[in-house]
Parts: sequence; structure tokens; C-alpha cells
Amino acid sequence: MFAVHTADRHRPKTLTPCRRGIFPCTGCHAGYVPGIGSFCSAISSAHTPGRCGIPNTSGFGDLNGNAITIAGEGRVRTDFFGLTGHQLFGTTFSNKKFTSIDQRLDRDVIENGVVRGEKGSWNIYYNFDQYLYEPKKGVDRGVGLFGRLGVSDGNPNFMKFFGSFGVGGKGMFESRPLDQFGWGFYYINIDNPRLSIDIPRLPGLSRNVEFLRDEYGFEAYYNFAITPWALLTPDIQVVRGAQKDKFSITQGPLGVLPRIDRKSISTSTVLGLRLQLLF
Repeated sequence: MFAVHTADRHRPKTLTPCRRGIFPCTGCHAGYVPGIGSFCSAISSAHTPGRCGIPNTSGFGDLNGNAITIAGEGRVRTDFFGLTGHQLFGTTFSNKKFTSIDQRLDRDVIENGVVRGEKGSWNIYYNFDQYLYEPKKGVDRGVGLFGRLGVSDGNPNFMKFFGSFGVGGKGMFESRPLDQFGWGFYYINIDNPRLSIDIPRLPGLSRNVEFLRDEYGFEAYYNFAITPWALLTPDIQVVRGAQKDKFSITQGPLGVLPRIDRKSISTSTVLGLRLQLLF
């Protein structure tokens, strides 16, 4: 799932999915966050995953040329046509060894217990938000566009490309200053893992198994401010997930050999209604 935010809040608070999988959970971390006036900002950082899970160890002793992750991004505030907006560019790179998304299951994994690796991973991403209507700067009201784009190596990160776009707003009418709305669309291009297998005793499982497909979805909501402290929000989400088939193992002929059944997974539609009370 994903979330649509109002146009005035489309800051890079959420990681582009193409970045996920590169950063370690803990470990040595160093960064630099300079501020260039009130219009620009930049962030750079470096990580090492060597001491993952050991909170009382700095991890600097594990710094070497084979397990480093570097990240950097820059953000600038714009004023196109006198309307507030922001532009952000970023990238991450790691030279550590990851598990490859392409595996030979029968010979490597099952027979020899060997999992193929992939050296290095990278991605580049871009975020933007731009008001189209802004009655007054700094009043947290208006209507605008937002979007995120990201591209990665495709292996070991199977999310080759990601894009999301939408429209959001708050206080569009003088009579409804607290109402908010938003709608957005996202798309993920999947570099399908190539899992090769050749086991004649398992009918229904092809030699080159593809478990995934491109994913996309849409969401729209309207937030009614019944009072300043009571907010009612109807919402609709339509998602075609990346998993395209569901597999189950059943008894085959004569109840001796196993049989793998495959069932297609369809697009999901979710309707929601939320009441929020602020205290």
C-alpha cells in the first residue's frame, strides 16, 4: 500500500522503494547535513553493517573497502510563478555483497547448498512537490502536485523503476479551511527474479519460475472537517500487487507424489472510512 499526502506536505519523508535493501539495520554511521540558507539543504552519509545488532559497539573497526554504503541527497526550495515548491535529488551506493535475485534452485541451492551472490547495488531518485494554487505563503493551504521517481540496478534490488504522482490540497475553499483531499498513482517495474529449476517429480512447477509482476495502484481520499477536532475520511485504494500467483502443495496421483497448484492473484479494491477525534 501507499499513502497520498496533501500537496503542502510532500516532503521527502518516505524513502523511495528503490532505496530499500541497501541500508544496514545498525552499525557505524557518519553524516554531514549542511544548511545553505533557507532555500537549500544537502545530506551525505556513510554506513558500515559490520556490527549489525550489537548496540554497544561503534563498528568503526569494520570499515573496509568491501562493506560500505554511501548515500547523498540535495533539496532546494523553488518559487516557480510565485508558488512554493521543492526539488530533491539523491543517490545511494553500496559495494557489499548481496544475495542475487537469480538462482539455480535444483543444482546450486538444493543439491550444493550454494546461494549466488551479487556484488554491489545502487539507485538514483528524484522527488518534487509544487503548489498550483497558494492563496498565501506560509498559511498551510492550497492545491499542488507531487511525485517521486527512482531507478535501481535491478539485481539485487528487484524494483528496477518506481514512480508515483498525485494531487493534494488543503483548505481549497474559504468556507472549508480544514478540509483536505488527495489522489495518487504509483507504479513499480519489477525485474523478475529468474529461479531455474528442473525437478520432474514436481509437476506444475516450470523450469523458469516467475513469481512476480509489475505492481501499480491508485488511492483517493477526502477529509471532511466536521469540526476542528472531528475529521471524517472516506478512502478508496486499488492495488495490483507484485505477487501474481499463489502456490500450494497438495497430494498428486495415487497420493504418492506431491503436486503444486497455482492460483492467479487478482487486483484488490479496498474501501475505507475513518473517524479521527483530536484531543
